[in-house]
Amino acid sequence: MFIGAQVSLYPMTSDFIRVILSGLEALSPWRDQLRIETDDMSTLMVGAPEPLFTAIRDLFARVAREPAHVTLHTTISRGCPGEPDEPSCRCDALTVEQNLSLVERQALALAAINAAPRLGVKIDVQFSLYVMGQDRHMDEIYGCIDFLKNSGTFLRSKNFCTRLSGDAGAVFETVQQAFLRFGPASGHVTIDLTASANSPSAR
Repeated sequence: MFIGAQVSLYPMTSDFIRVILSGLEALSPWRDQLRIETDDMSTLMVGAPEPLFTAIRDLFARVAREPAHVTLHTTISRGCPGEPDEPSCRCDALTVEQNLSLVERQALALAAINAAPRLGVKIDVQFSLYVMGQDRHMDEIYGCIDFLKNSGTFLRSKNFCTRLSGDAGAVFETVQQAFLRFGPASGHVTIDLTASANSPSAR
């Protein structure tokens, strides 16, 4: 399986170069577990879900501690049939726990959020989950929405997406669990996500 993300960061400040480079520095602890490639448009990260989501979280949490408004956009994918298998993307949760019932998977997802570290950084996220090429795919999406409403990070539903809000640790764990627990274990699942911190609109 191939698991990866394309991540782009947008600081709303004239000092954007320093802020972006600071965010990229937060990826240093994960470079031995992920393939990370940065160009002028985005940063590609490829690897297992746990270091992948933690790296994205750490990147955004680092820049969210700055006073300026900052947003992040990422597309996250697993099981794309157009990508080669990548040994570093191995994930036991996808091969074992996805055989559990929807209710059991929801319970495991909620337990993971409760165990997530709190970083002391408030963020907002909106994201959409796409389960590709599966009959009754809406059963998985509705099951995910039920999980989100009980996650403690749910803010509200919007057209085509769901809003989350809270500590960066809990919010990114919520998204990771949505990515892992819903949709077929060997199927193609994607997430489209935008994160925001320090928005003047919120103030």
